[in-house]
Amino acid sequence: MYDLFFQKFNDKVPLTAAEQEQIKAYLTPKKLRKRQYLLQEEDVCKAIAFVEKGALREYAIENGSEHVIQFAIEGWIISDLFSFLTGEPATYNIDALEDAELVLITKTAHEELLKKQPKYETYIRLLITGAYIALQRRLTSNISLPAEERYTRFTETYPDIVQRVPQHMIASYIGLSPETLSRVRKKMADRR
Repeated sequence: MYDLFFQKFNDKVPLTAAEQEQIKAYLTPKKLRKRQYLLQEEDVCKAIAFVEKGALREYAIENGSEHVIQFAIEGWIISDLFSFLTGEPATYNIDALEDAELVLITKTAHEELLKKQPKYETYIRLLITGAYIALQRRLTSNISLPAEERYTRFTETYPDIVQRVPQHMIASYIGLSPETLSRVRKKMADRR
């Protein structure tokens, strides 16, 4: 169950067998069915989830519209990090787009591992740094690039997601209406 988790961990920060067993003791497996929630808005986020199998999304609902904040497929993590770190109610929902198998790290386990396992702290720092860089790139893209270029960049950066996620969710993620994305895709197809 923890194979991909430790593969990704070891890609960034190599672990000894003993270190891996120490970390494994703090992990919790969880399965979700398609459309099942991992987190609902207003609940406190109690864990960071690593996706072993499946696909999830994180989103907010404002004025009846969904705004997709993040997708997570195999090898990625997902959480309402603000809620997880502060203990305040979540502002996002996280649900499964496909049946999923997750590895959870609870807040208590996270805090203990940060103290006991320096390689875990390094791994988390690398993950958060990478996520921050990706967030900055996404914000810059959504603010400055035309619709067609945003979609092209998304499909080039995340080809696996394009095949697994409905187009209206991709439109939301890149800051477009579904109708605008449909026009962009038609225009691109007509040029081919």
